[in-house]
Amino acid sequence: MAEAQISAAAFADAGRAAVERAVEANKDAVAAAGRLFADCVAADGVIHGFGTGHSQATVLEIVGRAGGLIPTNRIGLSDLVLRGGDDRSVLADPLLERSPGLAKRLYELATPRPQDLFVIVSNSGVNNSVVDMALHVKEAGHRLVALTSLTHTRAVPALHPSGRRLADLADAVLDNCAPAGDALLPLPGGGALGGVSTITSALLVQMVVAEAVGLLTAEGVTAPVYVSANLPGGFERNAVLEEHYAGRIHRGGF
Repeated sequence: MAEAQISAAAFADAGRAAVERAVEANKDAVAAAGRLFADCVAADGVIHGFGTGHSQATVLEIVGRAGGLIPTNRIGLSDLVLRGGDDRSVLADPLLERSPGLAKRLYELATPRPQDLFVIVSNSGVNNSVVDMALHVKEAGHRLVALTSLTHTRAVPALHPSGRRLADLADAVLDNCAPAGDALLPLPGGGALGGVSTITSALLVQMVVAEAVGLLTAEGVTAPVYVSANLPGGFERNAVLEEHYAGRIHRGGF
């Protein structure tokens, strides 16, 4: 049997196939998530994005980017320092995200309102901090969108004491269609390379935002959307729209 090819072209081909799978598999989920986004914005809510590790890259697709919704807030470990008063050295702890009570504290630092929506991103969907946050969000009465790999989360044991996974707790589940382990191209002797979850997750986020803005427009609501701050007048225009959400939206840092 011939060995699988390892090249840029091979990854591009596999990546395109993953994108096509994600689009096809998520038609209903994108519609459901788009409705939740639209309802949140129409109710003067904020969409909070949370993820740890590389999932933060997808959170950045949701929060504070050109062409995206303005009422969006990034929740991250850096909030402990930026708004929680902790010393910056706390972020050097490699086990910080497993700390008991961390999710509750990050939730409280975000100061969400009842109409706010949460989007939690985790490829595996089983990390303790992610499930803790999902449980806390639902206990507080918020709607929740999960973005995960259903293949990966079903292939690994649930690590949280509750036995729950992120996908078990969400009102809408977006499947990034990444394989278990995320990488696409098998390597000789085992393992694989070429993570795809960020690519498909970014696509799904943009589809949901487009769906939400389409719904709002059809319902006569002008969606507050960022323009690039690098276009003439863009920074000033965005600042005016952001002012309505002062104290509720944060862009994170370091």
